[in-house]
Amino acid sequence: MSESECNQILSQLPVGEVWGVGRKLAPKLVALGYQTVLDLKHAAPNRLKQQHSVLLEKTVQELNGIVCMALDDIPPAKKQILSSRSFGQPVNDYESLAQSITLYMSRAAEKLRKQHAVAGAIMIFIRSSPFKEGAALYSNGMTLALPIPTDDTRQLVSTALAGLKTIFKPNIEYAKAGVMLSEITPSKSMQVDLFSAPAHSEKASKLMAAMDSINQKMGSASIKLASEGFKRPWKMKQNNKSPSYTTHWEELVTVD
Repeated sequence: MSESECNQILSQLPVGEVWGVGRKLAPKLVALGYQTVLDLKHAAPNRLKQQHSVLLEKTVQELNGIVCMALDDIPPAKKQILSSRSFGQPVNDYESLAQSITLYMSRAAEKLRKQHAVAGAIMIFIRSSPFKEGAALYSNGMTLALPIPTDDTRQLVSTALAGLKTIFKPNIEYAKAGVMLSEITPSKSMQVDLFSAPAHSEKASKLMAAMDSINQKMGSASIKLASEGFKRPWKMKQNNKSPSYTTHWEELVTVD
C-alpha cells in the first residue's frame, strides 16, 4: 500500500496497539500527545529514548521503515547433536552399554530428522567414574565416518555398536556413555557415493517418518529398536524429578 494509505490506517489505531507499548506505557504516551500509532510514528526517536527506553526509540524507527530488530523466529540448525547420560548404577557388561548407546543414538537421530538433516560421522564414548576410590579408571571414545550420510536410526545404531565393540573393556564399572552426530548437512543437499548402494532410500525415509509420528502421538519410545532393551536398570535416577502436573493424569495433585 502507499504511505498515505498506511498512515490512514495508523491514524485509526490507538498507540497501545503497538508491540512493545504495554498498559503502563500507553497512558504516559497519550499524556504526552501520542494518542495514535501515527502520532508515535511522527515522534522524535532520540527524545523518546531519553524519556523512556532504547526499545521505544527502535519501535519509532521501525514504524518509519528503518529495520532495527532482526527476525530470528527459526533457530539455526545444529551442527552437532550430542546425547549422553550418567547411569543410575554402575554398568560392567557389554549388553547394558549397548542398550544405552542404542537409546542415546535413537534420541539423537530423532533430533536429526526433526531438522531435516543427515549425519556424515558419529562419535561414541564410554567412561568410568573418576570419583570412585579403588575402581579402575577408564575412558575411551572413537569417531566413525559413515560411507553415506544418513538419518536412519538403524544404520546409525549399527555403526555405533560396531565402535562400542572396539572400545569396550570388561571388568570396568562404567558410569557414563554417550554419542554425538557430526558433519551434519541438509538432507536435500546430501552427497551420495557413486559406487555404494543408496543408504537414504525412500522406503527407509517412510519407515523413520512413521516411527517418529507414532512416538509423537503415543509417547516416546512407543516404537523402538529391540537392542534398546526393556528393563534398563542402568537408567539415570530421577527420584527428585518434579511431577508432570500438566501432562500426566497419574501425576495430578489430589486433595483428600
